[in-house]
Amino acid sequence: MCAAILTLEAIAFGLVTPVLLTLTSISTGLALLIGLGFVVACIVLAGMLKRPWGYGAGHLVQALAVGLGPVVGMMYVVGGLFALLWFTAYWLGGKIEREKAEAWAAWDAQQAESAPQ
Repeated sequence: MCAAILTLEAIAFGLVTPVLLTLTSISTGLALLIGLGFVVACIVLAGMLKRPWGYGAGHLVQALAVGLGPVVGMMYVVGGLFALLWFTAYWLGGKIEREKAEAWAAWDAQQAESAPQ
C-alpha cells in the first residue's frame, strides 16, 4: 500500500513542477531539481520498501512534501493529504503483517497437534 501512495505522490510532484516553474520566484534549475527530484525519489523509494530503511525514507519524503508549503502554499494541503494516506497505509500494513503472522503461528500449532506421532 505504501508503494502505491509513493507512486501517486510521484505523479502529484510531477504536476507540482510546472507550478514551481511558473508561480514561484525560485530559479528554473532549482524548481526542476525540487519537482523532478521528488518524482525520482518517490519512484525509487516505492521499489526500496523491501529494505529496512525504505519506510524511514518514506517518512522523510512525507515531511519534505509538507515542508514545501512555504514555497507552494497548496503543498500544505496536498502534502498533508499524502502524509495522512502514507501513515494510514503504514499502520494498516503493519496490522496486516501482525495478523498474518498470528494466523500462520496458529496454523503451525494446529498442524503440530494433529501430526501423527
